[in-house]
Amino acid sequence: MKNFALIGAGGYIAPRHLKAIKDTGNNLSVAVDKNDSVGVLDSYFPHAKFFTEFDRFFSYIDQQTQTENAVDYVAIVSPNHLHEAHMRTTLRAGAHAICEKPLVLSVAELDGLVKVEAETGRRVSTILQLRLHPSIIAIRNEIAAKVTADPDVMFDVDLTYLTSRGPWYHASWKADEARSGGVAANIGIHFFDMLSWLFGGVKESRTTFVRHDAASGTLELPNARVRWFLSINDAHLPDVAKAANQRTYRSIKIDGREVEFSEGFGELHTDSYRNILDGNGFGIDAARPSIELVDGIRHAKPTGLVGEVHPFARLYA
Repeated sequence: MKNFALIGAGGYIAPRHLKAIKDTGNNLSVAVDKNDSVGVLDSYFPHAKFFTEFDRFFSYIDQQTQTENAVDYVAIVSPNHLHEAHMRTTLRAGAHAICEKPLVLSVAELDGLVKVEAETGRRVSTILQLRLHPSIIAIRNEIAAKVTADPDVMFDVDLTYLTSRGPWYHASWKADEARSGGVAANIGIHFFDMLSWLFGGVKESRTTFVRHDAASGTLELPNARVRWFLSINDAHLPDVAKAANQRTYRSIKIDGREVEFSEGFGELHTDSYRNILDGNGFGIDAARPSIELVDGIRHAKPTGLVGEVHPFARLYA
């Protein structure tokens, strides 16, 4: 049994990490969050110590280093802009880091973490759960077979992801590009990782437009041409979603065929933890292509509605 710590116990995604720690037979010994609305801990680890101050949290971890309560892993689900600092501190405290997406907000931060890994002998892992989804694995195998038969084959892909957010979002850190990385990093990172995993790394990226509530662009991958559109604005929802009173719409089409993967997400964080604990997790190298992409999107000069663009972009640019 391994001892875990958790940074960001009051966050939206924290329960998935708590469940993963519990379901893999491990223990949460300590957690921290600047907010104290963390009653969810009682449902998983009622005896875990809790702090609202990070200095006291890391001091506690340091005090346990030579005891049976030494922390082996720190799960990090803090706001995006804090990930790098929390991972760096975790590694230097002698623990491995498990961090939610996006791992960091810039390539420079990624390169810095590589050095800290080498200095400390500790490892960074991230949660790329779509790589573990059975439907996505099946699609990848199908694509690989076609590429083997014809290395020059090109797939046409449309990625559309809309996840509506209310006024609270715009008052939170998520709406601040400096802290969240913007829409592409905050809600698109796992889809961009999936696309590079399916079709290979990005050869060319063009950004049609980027706003606080939506972004769109095109990608050229070794075996795919991609048009993508991301939004948190419910006004952008298609009629089919509005008619069903749905506030989220997700569509990935490959050569016009819809990829269905709406189910099967319940255990993917637990599966991710199992892989990490077995030494098969996704590390910095796995995260790099999508981090490079969203870093580039954030700093790109938008092209506007020039050439091939996503159909939604023509409606909402």
